[in-house]
Amino acid sequence: MEDNIKLGTAPFGKMIFTLKRPITKKNHRDYRFMNGIMREIADDIWAMPAYMKEHEDFSMFFIFTKIDSGETVIAFSEGHLDGDKFKLSMPMTSGEGLNHLYQHNDKRAKSVLHFINQISKANEGDWRMVE
Repeated sequence: MEDNIKLGTAPFGKMIFTLKRPITKKNHRDYRFMNGIMREIADDIWAMPAYMKEHEDFSMFFIFTKIDSGETVIAFSEGHLDGDKFKLSMPMTSGEGLNHLYQHNDKRAKSVLHFINQISKANEGDWRMVE
C-alpha cells in the first residue's frame, strides 16, 4: 500500500484488498481474526466478526467473496438487528469498511488493518485502488 494513503482518509476508502486464492471449506480456518470463526453465509460468501461487543448496536463483519472479475476480496458489512433477525448491510470496499470502523473505534480499525497487512506480507493478497 502506498505510504501517503492513510486509514481514515478519503483515498483509503477507495482501496480494496484482493486475495490470491479463494476462500474454501478447506482453507477458511487459515484466516482467523482474534477469536472469530469464518462461516459460509451463502455460496462462496464467507463472514467473520471484525468488531462485535455485547450491549453495543454497532458491529462490523469481514466479508470474503468473489467479485465480477472473479477475484476474491475482503469487504466489510455492518451488522444490524431487524426485529429478531440479524442482517448485514450492503458490502463496502476494504478501505471504506475500515474507515467506517475507524470512525467508531480507531484502535480496532488499526488492529483489523494490521491483520489484513499480515495477509499481504505472507504474499496471500494485495491492496489496490478501486477505479
